Amino acid sequence: MTEAFTTQGAILIAGPTASGKSALAMALAERLGGEIVNADSMQVYAPMRVLTARPDARDEAAVPHHLYGMLAADARCSAGRWAVMAAKVIEEIEGRSHVPIIVGGTGLYFKALSEGLSPIPQVPDEVRAAARADVAEAGPRAHDLLAALDPDLAQSIRPSDPQRIARGIEVARATGRPLSAWQKEPPEPLIEGRIARIVLAPERAWLHERCDRRFALMVGAGALDEAAAMARLDVDPMLPAMKALGLRPLIAHLAGETSLEEAVAAGKAETRRYAKRQETWFRTQMIAWNAFFEQDSESLKAKIFSFIDDFGLTRS
Repeated sequence: MTEAFTTQGAILIAGPTASGKSALAMALAERLGGEIVNADSMQVYAPMRVLTARPDARDEAAVPHHLYGMLAADARCSAGRWAVMAAKVIEEIEGRSHVPIIVGGTGLYFKALSEGLSPIPQVPDEVRAAARADVAEAGPRAHDLLAALDPDLAQSIRPSDPQRIARGIEVARATGRPLSAWQKEPPEPLIEGRIARIVLAPERAWLHERCDRRFALMVGAGALDEAAAMARLDVDPMLPAMKALGLRPLIAHLAGETSLEEAVAAGKAETRRYAKRQETWFRTQMIAWNAFFEQDSESLKAKIFSFIDDFGLTRS
């Protein structure tokens, strides 16, 4: 197990999509002399700056940004893989006497970094592909394939859940050990020390209005071009990048299957549903984090600046 890096003062900012996390991270970075680290599972992909609401070139020029847009559309980035990269970047940032500010909406990424996950080894791509193919071919009998390799895991997975069935099969084949056994290994964090944990929790109606407005702006700012580029790449629809909010409805529109109005409505609905799932995760999994409910940008910044000052972080 990799030894955890002991941070002298890192800031973690979580929150649902469109809640103002990136703007807050920029304000803190400029105030503290910090550098920003991405913790969003979609913003790691290079082809979709607009669709995933990545920071623009002006922000990236003003403040150092890390782990944004560094993967191709056909790559996979598990929470464990991201956490290893993030811990390394955090250590490098502190080596420059700057403050690492980790910001994003992927709760599992934060959990992997600061709490740890079960130490499951990386599964080779060919093993993963073979497991998925076998599950697809077996259909309803795929659950029996899993039960033969990992009966404990099979008891907790419905036969109608092919993704989790394939995951159990691929891990057992690749490691020679059931996934259920790996999951019993005690997790270990990749960073520890002085960590300010912030989660934004704005009122839902306000957040949903922001989600709708932002998606509409995205469509006018290049999201359709990005969707067209993704369609040309012909990426496996099961890969993570294809789950970007609004991507599938926009591709359907470009293929002539729906109107632009229908695609935009579907993209907005996807975004609102995702925000609701994020809120549930943060509320149940981040109980010990410091929650901020302010919706006005200036009020939010003032309150968080005060919190960070009390925490003991100052400009380097």
